[in-house]
Amino acid sequence: KIGLPSSRVLYTVLRSPHIDKKSREQFEIEIKKKFLVIKTERHELRKKFFRLKRRATRRT
Repeated sequence: KIGLPSSRVLYTVLRSPHIDKKSREQFEIEIKKKFLVIKTERHELRKKFFRLKRRATRRT
């Protein structure tokens, strides 16, 4: 397992729509990536892993 570069997105929004521009709230999305090498001859294991991976990418 090798760590790849992660990315971070920061959103800043005003807490009040009318006055007090100094009052803000920040939200953050952090995406972490990993490189995984699977060495196996069993095709069943490979199929199950890619099925799990596909299911995980659909949720986001």
